[in-house]
Amino acid sequence: MRGSQPPDADGGGNLPLELDPFVGRAAELDELRRALGAARLVTVTGPGGIGKSRLAARAAVRHAPRDGVWTVDLAPVRDPELVEYAVVEALGLRDHTTRAPREALLGHLAGRELLLVLDGFEHLVEATAALVLRLLRRLPGLAVLAVGRRPLGVPGERLFPLGPLAEDEAVELFADRAARLGVSVTDGHDVRELCRRLEGIPLAVELAAGRLRALAPAQLLERLDDRFRLLTGGRERTLPRHQTLRTAIGWSHELATPTERLLWARLTVFAGSFELEAAEYVCSGDGLEAARVLEVLEELLAQSVVAREESARGVRYRMLETVREYGADWLAGAGDAVRLRRRHRDWYLGLATWCELDWFSPRQREVAARIEAELPNLRCALEHSLTEPDEAHLGQCLAGSLWFYWAGCGRLTEGRHWLNRAVELDSGHDGPRLKALWVLGYVAILQGDSVPALTALLECREGAERTASATAVAYAEHRTGCLALVTDDMPRAETLLRSALERYREIGELNSNVLMAQVELAMARAFQGDLVDAVNLCDDVRQVAEDHGERWARSYALYVLAYAAWREGEPARARALLADCLGHAHAFHDLLGSVLAVELLALVTVTEGDAAEAAVLQGAAAGMWPSVGLPLFGSAYYNAPHALCEATARELLGDEVYAARVRDGERLGREAGVARALGRARTCESPPPRPPERAGRRRADAVLVHPAGDQRA
Repeated sequence: MRGSQPPDADGGGNLPLELDPFVGRAAELDELRRALGAARLVTVTGPGGIGKSRLAARAAVRHAPRDGVWTVDLAPVRDPELVEYAVVEALGLRDHTTRAPREALLGHLAGRELLLVLDGFEHLVEATAALVLRLLRRLPGLAVLAVGRRPLGVPGERLFPLGPLAEDEAVELFADRAARLGVSVTDGHDVRELCRRLEGIPLAVELAAGRLRALAPAQLLERLDDRFRLLTGGRERTLPRHQTLRTAIGWSHELATPTERLLWARLTVFAGSFELEAAEYVCSGDGLEAARVLEVLEELLAQSVVAREESARGVRYRMLETVREYGADWLAGAGDAVRLRRRHRDWYLGLATWCELDWFSPRQREVAARIEAELPNLRCALEHSLTEPDEAHLGQCLAGSLWFYWAGCGRLTEGRHWLNRAVELDSGHDGPRLKALWVLGYVAILQGDSVPALTALLECREGAERTASATAVAYAEHRTGCLALVTDDMPRAETLLRSALERYREIGELNSNVLMAQVELAMARAFQGDLVDAVNLCDDVRQVAEDHGERWARSYALYVLAYAAWREGEPARARALLADCLGHAHAFHDLLGSVLAVELLALVTVTEGDAAEAAVLQGAAAGMWPSVGLPLFGSAYYNAPHALCEATARELLGDEVYAARVRDGERLGREAGVARALGRARTCESPPPRPPERAGRRRADAVLVHPAGDQRA
């Protein structure tokens, strides 16, 4: 069983909590701790099931550096190109830019002292080794503890080969796992002989202990002895450890009922952990009714073939990689692998489709958490669809359906990876590819990559008109208007956005995208000086969002309303609106929404008279922008609040003090910066006097109504 703590990108770590007692290994633990103190790269090697991961986790806890221990499970990753994405994900790092994940990692980890645990890399050695080498060369505060069946082969690597448990430790482990099943065993001849036969391999010992509900130690020994003799042709000799483990797993497999073996094999199509409902759909049929999956799964749990773990969404299940590999061989041998992978893909395509619809509801947070938990399986489904002949349209549909996750939950870089792959394929199905194109354009806009965005949107528009797809035309027009907005072409943005909204009304479309189109139109109106129209548009968005329980698009409407409140001389109301806006944007890991809110909160703060704190908030925003993209899109309009805040704060503090406070903010990191902006971690002492109201208002009017003119001044 495993539990885990949620990642925090600003320190602390995400090391899984140990729910089972750690047995033995005292000498190895001390030796591994010393190795970590002497080398920046230590690789624990050994056969599957020898206990590498548990030992590494225990040693990491005791060796935790200043910025914590971060563990990355690479076992579910199949594509070498996704190794870097998996590390980014484990670190809780959200990066909206077009930077490669490796460059984002280098930027995020610069100046930090942390231990990175890379577990289960043996099928991805080249990609993992290349990443580790690059990170270690550029990040002096980084140490890496790798865990796998073979070395990485990186210069400076210190190997730590792990052997089996000592006999006394193996007996202790056997007794402990028996006690978990409610079975009491004594340290007798049968138990010791059983542990000797299993050569002290922890997984083999646990598999044997899992049989104690039905068999006594003497019966286990007799059956195991027969199994070993059969596999070795009756020769009396010690088996190699890898053969011993495979023999122990095979013996456990033989003792399983035919139905248990069937489920064991079918569960191997899952990547990482899975939910009961998914197992019931994917693994049922042809000899196993859906209603019996839970019953059979419980038997595999009791036998230690499957592990149970707690998550934010409830109980999930996971199969150890060594056990999974054994079952996967049986699945392939049965000729059922392709059918099961398609059922797996169908389940996760259905899940993504349902979550896309449910995103426009009060369950947005739950939807985001569910997709986060299922990301390894969604990647597996995407990979299958985009590589299987005649199924590219399903991959395009899946990549496009996840737009809310790519754009709304800080996964732009990975989303673009899958979307680029999807649109390159000629699937023969116009609808899914057109959707993937407009989503790709949207993602590229948010990354500040205008040319590829426009290329994708133009192709989408042409294809939509050719196929008479009114929905695709509306989305292409909407996102082209969004591109005009962030590139300061306000008249064109307004024209396109109004037209897109009219098209949405004609086809009866209402979702978070439609609300965002209305918010973007409001921004265009506000930037052209019509605050009344902007407020009316966003009040309408807020009402519709509240009627449907929507929070993501609503947060952007609150941003515009806060801007208007500040312009109307109501900083307290603006602050309240921005606190609501920032709280929800941050909860969704929406970096763009978060940093825009922090920038505007800085302006509100200087208006309220606290120039020093405003400078700190500007520094916090400056620290966030490298993970978002081009600061304020390079837009004179979006930059106007920032420019006004900086000019006012510099005037009150002086250049030297202003620069020092900005540096203080840059050092906060994202989590602390957001907390500071929300007022949960204010550290300023008594605020300085308020700036002169009249001068501040004249400057505001000059900057916010005519931003380009103010910059020239």
